[in-house]
Amino acid sequence: MSRLVYSTDIGRRCPDCGHANTECSCKNTDNLVPTGDGVVRIRRETKGRKGKGVSIASGILLSAAELKTLGKELRQKLSTGGAIKDGELEFQGDHRQALKTLLEAKGYTVKLSGA
Repeated sequence: MSRLVYSTDIGRRCPDCGHANTECSCKNTDNLVPTGDGVVRIRRETKGRKGKGVSIASGILLSAAELKTLGKELRQKLSTGGAIKDGELEFQGDHRQALKTLLEAKGYTVKLSGA
C-alpha cells in the first residue's frame, strides 16, 4: 500500500493524517496536558551529571506553555538555573524544601520522594 508523501502544490505531507506538514494536527502536542494523579513529586538526582545534584519536580499537570512559565518563575525565586525535560522541571542544586514550600503556596499537593 503506497501513500502520498509529497505533493507539488503543498509540499511534504504528514504520513498519518495526509495534511501538509505545516498544517498537521496529529503531531501537535503543545496543547496536550499530561495525565496523572495530580501529586507533584520532587526528587534529587545525580545520575549522569558527574556528581552534580539537581532537583526534579514531576507530575505537574500543565500544558507545555504553562509549564514553561511556571519553571521560569520558580527558577527566578530560587535564583538558580534549570530546564524542562520530558514534562519535568529540573533545577540545578538541591532545592527540594524550597520547591515544596513554593509549590504548596501555589496550591499543589507536593511529596518529597527519594532519599
